[in-house]
Amino acid sequence: QLQLVESGGGLVQAGGSLRLSCVASGGLFSTYIMGWFRQAPGKEREFVSSILPSGGVLDLTFPDSVKGRFFISRDNAKNTVYLQMNSLKPEDTAVYYCAAKGRYDTQYNIWGQGTQVAVSS
Repeated sequence: QLQLVESGGGLVQAGGSLRLSCVASGGLFSTYIMGWFRQAPGKEREFVSSILPSGGVLDLTFPDSVKGRFFISRDNAKNTVYLQMNSLKPEDTAVYYCAAKGRYDTQYNIWGQGTQVAVSS
């Protein structure tokens, strides 16, 4: 069973950047679709981005709130998926989760523990 561990969160000023990492173990990482989600206090979990096993990313999968600022990538040799976050805003403050699903799965069914991102104004 794939296991996911996120890192890279922290406190940053508005306008700054962070890069989140999610390292996978225990499975064949290169076969999974990977995604990033976030959950702000008092709000539902929100999809941020996803990336195919091959590394392909569909622009249409980015919500407008992060489009042009957040960029997802993966390194299958390192079993790692990244989320580069630029021009951060206070409204980006949330716990960010890494998730995985198999090619034919309809839902993400493997989740990391999350990493906190706080953006100060």
